[in-house]
Amino acid sequence: MEGLAETPRDMRPWLQVLSALVLGIALVVTAIITTQSIDYIKTFNTSLLNVTGEAQMDVTSNQVKWTGNFFVNAQPTQLQPAYAQMKKDAAAVNSFLTGKGVPAADITISPVSMNQIFANCAQQPGICGKFNIAGYRLSQMVTVQSSNVQGITKIASDTTPLIDQGVSFSTQNLAYYYTKLASLRAKMIAEATSEAQARAKQIAAATGRQIGQLVSVREEPLQLTSLNSPSVSNGGQYSTSTIQKQLTAIVQAQFRLPQ
Repeated sequence: MEGLAETPRDMRPWLQVLSALVLGIALVVTAIITTQSIDYIKTFNTSLLNVTGEAQMDVTSNQVKWTGNFFVNAQPTQLQPAYAQMKKDAAAVNSFLTGKGVPAADITISPVSMNQIFANCAQQPGICGKFNIAGYRLSQMVTVQSSNVQGITKIASDTTPLIDQGVSFSTQNLAYYYTKLASLRAKMIAEATSEAQARAKQIAAATGRQIGQLVSVREEPLQLTSLNSPSVSNGGQYSTSTIQKQLTAIVQAQFRLPQ
């Protein structure tokens, strides 16, 4: 305020005009710089070409997991003989598998599991016990894990010898695995990246241009599906339903397009 008081009164309007002019020039310069920055970013982004590359390979499962189940139903007062029967059935199952050449180390038989069987007392009053329990189901799971994929599959397809012995056996699941994915990953990613580059060249050539250097590559999760499956998941897939599988590697690649 003191400096303003010392300025001659007739010069104050000129100083105000000069200050407004300087401020206006600064705003214009700032706007020009901002506009140029935005244009530069837009130009930079449009000079990049994003493409998807893919590589596929057929593989054969080298591990199998066979899960089966056998059970015995028992009335509430017949649990002891039911457990004895389960012991005999477990021995029969083990003997059946080892007799087919399955190593004992590949066989796992779980402890006995017991579930209650409930009855509708209004319709079956003669069999109802305490808490409407009509009986119990005793069951055991059998798991075979092996590298003999074809052999175990063949055994699982025919368990009638167990049925003939009175064992209530059923197959729950056959799951097939491929355990060498880690050794193939680098090779598959390289092939997918090469395929992405070929696609980028075709796209650029269609517009009379050429691609420049590779800017980035993003690997997608591997897809292990049944043969000729069209299904692809962003989180990757690992199908265990078939022996023959298709391994697919997918990459997202970004190439520069020289101006």
